[in-house]
Amino acid sequence: MGESIRITAADGHTFDAWRSSGGDTPKGALVVVQEIFGVNGHIRDVCDRFAADGYTCISPALFDRARRGVDIGYTQETVEEGLALRAEVGLDGPVADVAAAIQALRDEGFAKVGVVGYCWGGSLAFLAACRLGVDAAVGYYGGQIIEFADETPKAPTILHFGAEDSGIPPADVETISQKHLNIPVHVYEGAGHGFSCDQRADFNPEATKLARTRTLAHFAEHLA
Repeated sequence: MGESIRITAADGHTFDAWRSSGGDTPKGALVVVQEIFGVNGHIRDVCDRFAADGYTCISPALFDRARRGVDIGYTQETVEEGLALRAEVGLDGPVADVAAAIQALRDEGFAKVGVVGYCWGGSLAFLAACRLGVDAAVGYYGGQIIEFADETPKAPTILHFGAEDSGIPPADVETISQKHLNIPVHVYEGAGHGFSCDQRADFNPEATKLARTRTLAHFAEHLA
């Protein structure tokens, strides 16, 4: 269903991206923002599943600014590798690449574009709602959102967190919720970090199903 494409950001950086078509008459368009493991098999599958629901998706390879072709799995070693890559690429470059992916979808003729991200991508999805003029955003377990909690999303946004996420303190989730009373912040009991990834030990099918139902309803409402 998907294919690799090339996109050029505003600063001239050219990067790879995974594009999945929503069919002949797509419902809308989404930028799918990666975890710290690259645009790996899981993220490509996420794109393909949203495409099956009628959304044309683009997932930018944010690590291309440091190393091209990053596609790693889920071990302690790859977590450390991914964190090092995230530190190397910083923030401004990835935000520019997300912006370029949004623009690529607008250039295809989509009037409305949403962003959905996971882990690191969940934080970037929140930032996209604040800074990049998207039409809707969904963030899954974004541990860095707390760093930008004083910024205000300008698009309808919902956030998903696991109650058992050892990497995101409950106090951070509460602070985000209190600072943004108009944003639904969903916390899933029994779910840890990465609960929506079926390749991780913390995969929680029940929480994944409910979060996906809420995510699709959010996009159906705001991208129609």
